[in-house]
Amino acid sequence: MYVPCSVFRRTPLERADEHLSWHRDDQSFFAAGACHILAYAFLEIHPGEFRPIGLWPNGADDPCHVYASDGRWAFDHCGWTLESELLAVSQAAEPCEPQPIRADLDELCARHWHRARAEFAHDPWHRAHEYIARFIDPRN
Repeated sequence: MYVPCSVFRRTPLERADEHLSWHRDDQSFFAAGACHILAYAFLEIHPGEFRPIGLWPNGADDPCHVYASDGRWAFDHCGWTLESELLAVSQAAEPCEPQPIRADLDELCARHWHRARAEFAHDPWHRAHEYIARFIDPRN
């Protein structure tokens, strides 16, 4: 069962202290605060197969969550999920609309107030690759 990212929101202390935020478990870390890093690391592993998607809360200028999708399957903090399930659960938790992101990681971070890799306590790229490797591709 898909668990929406809203369940993993960072506390005010975690938002203020990158070291405290860094030391959360991997799922919490990639659900809230580093979802965009996980999505773009996933895109690097699956070039051309997936695209980044943002979930925009109604009326928001910035996405509250970023994941990778091929139109059927999605990948985020919960691993592989049918995109239809991810959207149904996420929209039930918080009204939002999926929109393709047409920017690279650096551009996304600059435009939408997401932390760039250098703004984390440590570079999260390797951590993202290790997390992705834990999940078996259901498309095979």
